[in-house]
Amino acid sequence: MTDAGPPPMPPYSPAPPVRRSRTNLVVMASAAAVIAAVAVTGTVVAHSGHGSEPAAPAAPTGGATETPASTPSYGEVTADSFTVELRTTKRQCFGTAGCNVTVEPDLTYLGDSADIDPDAVYEITYEIHGDESGPVIETAELSDRTRLNYPPSMISTASAGTNVSVEITDVTARGG
Repeated sequence: MTDAGPPPMPPYSPAPPVRRSRTNLVVMASAAAVIAAVAVTGTVVAHSGHGSEPAAPAAPTGGATETPASTPSYGEVTADSFTVELRTTKRQCFGTAGCNVTVEPDLTYLGDSADIDPDAVYEITYEIHGDESGPVIETAELSDRTRLNYPPSMISTASAGTNVSVEITDVTARGG
């Protein structure tokens, strides 16, 4: 038997060099170009309106006229814009010693609520009559055209038959 020995090894040939794809380089360069174009366009647009005269509006065609958009105007809100009544929420009477009564205002706006500035807060001051100590002055706040905040008022009357009344004395607006 002949000893064949190890099989012959193929000749050494180095691996072919790995060729890197240029796809990543092309994508990155394209993205940089788009970002640069957006930045330049934004800068040009931002600076084009500063220091220049506004363009004259085009003349209407066909005899039609357009009214320019204006800021909305709201009506004046005064004490006469509301009616007020008192709603009794609690009453505790002590015979001839009188009563402790808790009341809340029941306000009604007499106009169209669209005439009220939604951004203003209206302070509606009212005076409650019938308390043993004299008139009680309270303030309600009307905001967002429909949101009314007020404190309940506790008054002491001389008797169960005491007439309790209310009147609006002032309305002031904040904000808006």
